[in-house]
Amino acid sequence: MRMTAVVLALVLSVTAPAVAQEWELYQSLDDTFEVNFPGTPTITETTYTTVLDYVLPARVYSAERGPGRYSMTVVDYSGLGALGDARADACESGNAQCRKNNSDDIGNGYWKHDERSAMMWATSQMVRAAAEVTLLSWEWQDRVEGHALNLTNADGSRTFAYVAMHEHKLYIMKGTVPRGYPEPGLFQQSLAWIDTVGNRVRYDMIYSNMYHGMGLYPKPSYPGAAAGAAAPAGTP
Repeated sequence: MRMTAVVLALVLSVTAPAVAQEWELYQSLDDTFEVNFPGTPTITETTYTTVLDYVLPARVYSAERGPGRYSMTVVDYSGLGALGDARADACESGNAQCRKNNSDDIGNGYWKHDERSAMMWATSQMVRAAAEVTLLSWEWQDRVEGHALNLTNADGSRTFAYVAMHEHKLYIMKGTVPRGYPEPGLFQQSLAWIDTVGNRVRYDMIYSNMYHGMGLYPKPSYPGAAAGAAAPAGTP
């Protein structure tokens, strides 16, 4: 029995580091986030249709570990204003949705309404697709506000998701595991924000894209910002 225990201990001591090495803290300088993935994720360029049917560029970062699936979708809303201008220019007379109204609260083509509703739109799409919603709450991750969701899918698998908006980009983070598996905490709790050279961006107060990103209030400060650290992508 003692020999068996020694052998088992040796096996665990050899295999545990190998398993741990499958996870890595991945940084995207293009999309200014970092998160634990089980290996380097595959990056797919795609598009995303907003609540008002604007089509925006997006990237999907995805990886798998055993039966678990992990992804981060990032949608770039920074060009939405120009699309709103173009829609307003091409509008037929009497179309209220895309009339010219470039005010602080609406924007041509209602683009500001569209960006403000981005988190709710993405959240609603996941809720509609789920078989059961066991958690839907306002939350913040590393001091950037968002929505936390726990979903049960039709096949019994569970998806743990976080939806956030930072500097005119929408982030949809999803970890899906089979029925009975532990929550994907190593992935789920690792999200953080960085600047375009990889410096950590952790604000002194909760950041809201609706107010800070869209310029209604000054952005919160963060350690290193005043010392010349690169600003987050999209900062004016």
